[in-house]
Amino acid sequence: MKLVFAGTPEVAVPALDALIASDRHEVAAVVTRPDAPAGRGRRLVASPVAERAEEAGIEVLKPARPRDEDFLARLREIAPDCCPVVAYGALLPKSALDVPARGWVNLHFSLLPAWRGAAPVQHSVMAGDEVTGASTFLIEEGLDSGPVYGVLTEEVRPTDTSGDLLTRLAFAGAGLLAATMDGIEDGTLHAVPQPAEGVTLAPKITVEDAQVQWSAPALRVDRVVRGCTPAPGAWTLFRGERLKLVQAAPVLDRTDLAPGELSAGKNNVYVGTGSHAVELLWVQPQGKKPMRAADWARGVRIAHGELLGL
Repeated sequence: MKLVFAGTPEVAVPALDALIASDRHEVAAVVTRPDAPAGRGRRLVASPVAERAEEAGIEVLKPARPRDEDFLARLREIAPDCCPVVAYGALLPKSALDVPARGWVNLHFSLLPAWRGAAPVQHSVMAGDEVTGASTFLIEEGLDSGPVYGVLTEEVRPTDTSGDLLTRLAFAGAGLLAATMDGIEDGTLHAVPQPAEGVTLAPKITVEDAQVQWSAPALRVDRVVRGCTPAPGAWTLFRGERLKLVQAAPVLDRTDLAPGELSAGKNNVYVGTGSHAVELLWVQPQGKKPMRAADWARGVRIAHGELLGL
């Protein structure tokens, strides 16, 4: 098939690579979000997908909005058979959905209908799921509600951050998306409607969502820290300033600390929760680089009974 691939961040690159490597399909063009400011200088930088496509000599389309008529006209000129999508980052209007004969097929990082929305992996980790996965489905105008072509499963490991899990799903999902394209092309794969039961939503995680509540149980605190790593980053307040929590671990045998109460030793920093304590392993003070929690604690000289949080 002639394909137009839509994607933007690094997590979409493995799928693009898999389709470029396929000897059954041609990636005629790539659609990605416009260049965005990045770094201290805030200079405009192309998306990882745009950079990879340019390296491969593939035409790159960067519409401000996918309903722009110039973009739609070019898409019609290319006349793709199918448009595979991974984390493109913009809603596709019906005028775009109607262009490819075999539709737009999304690789979504959950076992649909669970975790429909922008942040499925983060929500999966924060909810304590033991198993998640990826699904390929035909995009409709509803939110991740279209019929499913294929799925794969992936264990959520006890120490996984959302970044760890998303990286594994990106590479495994690349194979799933390529196989889905093959099955659509040769007619052996047919989409199956999603069940009405089991729908859960995964909206974007905000900075406010990432604030740790120390009155919550330690397992919940651990899930929030892992689920919000690397972005937007779990955080708390210390002496009125934000302290980012990069890595932490529950300590099941310590229950002597009140929620938010700090206890610092020579090599360990503990904080109380609504159940047992959590050990802080890596933190990032405001305006500084990540550091070992024990080094941070020595520098700030934590007082007896001092608290994190409000």
